[in-house]
Amino acid sequence: MSELTRDVVIIGAGAAGLTAANELKKAGLSVAVLEARDRAGGRLWTDTIDGAMLEIGGQWVSPDQEALIETIADLGLETYSRYREGDSVYVGPDGVTKRFTGDVFPVSPETEKVIAEITERLDAMVAEIDPDRPWAHEKAAEWDSISWDAWLRSQTDDDEAVRNLAFATGSAMLTKPTHSFSLLQSLLMAASAGSYSHLVDADFILDKRVVGGLQQVPLHLAERLGDDVLLGQPVRTLEWGDSGVTAVADGVTVRARFAILALAPVLYNRISFVPPLPRRQHQMHQHISMGFVIKVHAVYDRPFWREQGLSGTAFSPYELSHEAYDNTNHGDERGTLVGFVSDQHADDVFRLSAEERKERILESLSHYYGPEAKNPIVYYESDWGSEEWTRGAYAASFDLGGLSRYGEFLREPIGPIHLACSDLAGAGYQHVDGAIRMGRLAAQNILEEARA
Repeated sequence: MSELTRDVVIIGAGAAGLTAANELKKAGLSVAVLEARDRAGGRLWTDTIDGAMLEIGGQWVSPDQEALIETIADLGLETYSRYREGDSVYVGPDGVTKRFTGDVFPVSPETEKVIAEITERLDAMVAEIDPDRPWAHEKAAEWDSISWDAWLRSQTDDDEAVRNLAFATGSAMLTKPTHSFSLLQSLLMAASAGSYSHLVDADFILDKRVVGGLQQVPLHLAERLGDDVLLGQPVRTLEWGDSGVTAVADGVTVRARFAILALAPVLYNRISFVPPLPRRQHQMHQHISMGFVIKVHAVYDRPFWREQGLSGTAFSPYELSHEAYDNTNHGDERGTLVGFVSDQHADDVFRLSAEERKERILESLSHYYGPEAKNPIVYYESDWGSEEWTRGAYAASFDLGGLSRYGEFLREPIGPIHLACSDLAGAGYQHVDGAIRMGRLAAQNILEEARA
């Protein structure tokens, strides 16, 4: 067991931890980053499966994500726009596939009117929310005590409108059933992207990708740190007190003045804290949980949907795969579709055999793109729920009532222990952008303390 002494020990080599480490090192502090996995990147993972490069984890860059865009530029990486020429498709409650353009689903005029009215109402509510302090709103406790589904159903009895409005934050983002999280949590999700309208605009939220994959961001950040990043080192114990911290991993012990927990809050309980964390942390972390979504990758010999004049963008709150997109790699002749199966649906299909699950999911994609969708040359399911060091996807959120009760304490340092993760972010919440923002914030707070 080797021993290191550093100014700061960072637990987790995702975008948050690596950003913090780089900021601290630039300012002249010594760092060590301990990562449980055998790779840097956390929930960013670009891999080659059966000869196809797939974004197994996060991948999108949207125009509001300034911290991520700055980092991409700083690292000298290139981006390209998602293919979106042609018609989108929508499957309604009658199972009929309809083509459309723009961001208004081809629903009846009555349903369209309801969706527009409630969207306007939501945008007005979101405009009042500070994504960094949603609990500070005068109605926070009230909005946190009603589920997203119940609030929508109190606005209209149009079920199709409710399903379409609900899935933007439910299946698509928080990846939990809409009765299990609050209106406030949903408003935070929208506020973190600038507005509810932004969140439902696929052309905005899913705008660009990085040439060669988004995992290059953490990989390049890790390269800059060199030997200060230690992989395959899950931290088992963190001793902390006024004199600093001692992190004990499987093959190394690091003594430092400060620690940064740069991992999802659902994983804090994998570490034995000595002394235990304060009571509030114990309570708070029991009210935070991961959602669950399967990201489905289907690669074809060519992007056949483009021949039909389709953009690849598809939605339906009635389908097993509630949304899908053209995910063809930059400069690749083959075509790739990415589809998503969320929350209860994801649980249900994992009860099936792998073959039957694949068949069901591809059947759902064929409802959007036609029978050719059933025959990919490469098929892969990103199952983050089975990842030992993640345990869900995309991110963690509070249960009903949790955000207004505990949100203000989420990022609060515990003695010499600071916290950074996309799950703790306001702007950029759940996204790499939020991870970078939180990494910068933790580094800044430590630098201020170290200089005091």
